[in-house]
Amino acid sequence: MLRSLAYSEIRQLLERGELTCIELTKNHLSVIEKKKNLNAFLSVYERDALTQAAVIDQKIKSRTAGKLAGLVVGLKDMLCYKDHPLQAGSKILEGYISPYNATAVQRLLDEDAIIIGRQNCDEFGMGSSNENSSFGPVLNDLDHSRVPGGSSGGSAVAVQTGMCQVSIGSDTGGSVRQPSAFCGLVGLKPTYSRISRFGLAAYASSFDCVGILAKHVEDVAMVLEVMAGSDEYDSTVSRNEIDFYSEELSKGRQSKFRIAYMQDTIENNALQPEIKNAIIHKIDQLKRKGHTVEGIDFPLNEYVLPTYYILATAEASANLSRFDGIRYGYRSENTVDLASLYKKTRSEGFGKEVQRRILLGTFVLSSNYYDAYYSKAQKVRRLIRNEIKKVFEKYDFILMPTTPTTAFKLGEHSDNPLEMYLADLFSVQANVAGIPAISIPCGVDMQGLPIGLQLMADDFEETKLLVFSKMILEMN
Repeated sequence: MLRSLAYSEIRQLLERGELTCIELTKNHLSVIEKKKNLNAFLSVYERDALTQAAVIDQKIKSRTAGKLAGLVVGLKDMLCYKDHPLQAGSKILEGYISPYNATAVQRLLDEDAIIIGRQNCDEFGMGSSNENSSFGPVLNDLDHSRVPGGSSGGSAVAVQTGMCQVSIGSDTGGSVRQPSAFCGLVGLKPTYSRISRFGLAAYASSFDCVGILAKHVEDVAMVLEVMAGSDEYDSTVSRNEIDFYSEELSKGRQSKFRIAYMQDTIENNALQPEIKNAIIHKIDQLKRKGHTVEGIDFPLNEYVLPTYYILATAEASANLSRFDGIRYGYRSENTVDLASLYKKTRSEGFGKEVQRRILLGTFVLSSNYYDAYYSKAQKVRRLIRNEIKKVFEKYDFILMPTTPTTAFKLGEHSDNPLEMYLADLFSVQANVAGIPAISIPCGVDMQGLPIGLQLMADDFEETKLLVFSKMILEMN
């Protein structure tokens, strides 16, 4: 029963004394144990979680509990949690214990959320299937022969199965939305700078966002409300005012919106037919409900994916240069001098996909190719953002598929990196432009696998995005 409840319903049970935080936490822990073959969690903080739960039970009794009291949360292995391991799914950070909390994590703790463990992910967030983790792949609970999506695959499966109520992931090119689509969840990537990145292991700093995975839009709204906002530890975070997202969900429900859909995404040959049919059906439903839904041409679409991979790999090359075996983490024993220490440590500590992206990024940043690739990609990124901003002058939302296919088989694209990169075809656009985007469930395919519908909105329009998402999910 608990698996289907929104947090607000669980909170009512806690406040009425019909459930305790200890009982709730034990329930989630039992699911983690039962489903451990899915490989969703790398560490389970049973003792810490139960200790937190006991304290919060007392706070609830004394009516001093925070906004998220009793919310059981899992953290992707990219977020710092003080005195707990952080490895970003990589051997290179073997043995590293975080000395501080990420800002997002600290704000959850301040409102009495319970951290239950750290979740498996593609190494440094680089992947679309969770097969690139040094700890092995995560399995989709709907079909153990299929991937859960990536890179926040462990985070998605944890929510999918009821191992936790909410997961906190990271989204650099779709890493929250794509696994949410594959696992039938709600996954939000907020506006770039809406949530502080302090304490988030860096992949590509101008793309990285802390994101939220849950079964209910209401849960996403409550968690965003707590985590968003300015932070003295992150100079890039926005100082824009935070909305009361959870309270706003009940407002504006009768509004009629203007929605654009990119025609070439619906007509794309790579799009699975069942996804195309589900999106078209949803468009027809919206029209019948009185919303304006129009197809548009976006001529820069073909440049979005290459622009993302040029810039993201360049930033990855720079960010991951710090992992050298000198200060912390894994250090190769097969060395004879300083140069071999660097080379051996990095070649042994990093997985193949991370090495591939570092090499690509180093190439585009090299003096001979910097102007030809990196500088040009930065200019194209600006053009893409400008064109998307023009769309929002006329429309409230852009609607498109989250992914080209439903969850694919384990190993299906492992031998062809280009095929794997195409899994990000529709999700990278929001990261390139820096705008908020959400994936919500939109039916299933002929094999019963979830289909994801993606909605994008203008900068800092998370309230409107969440309201519209809830409206769509409640449509008959």
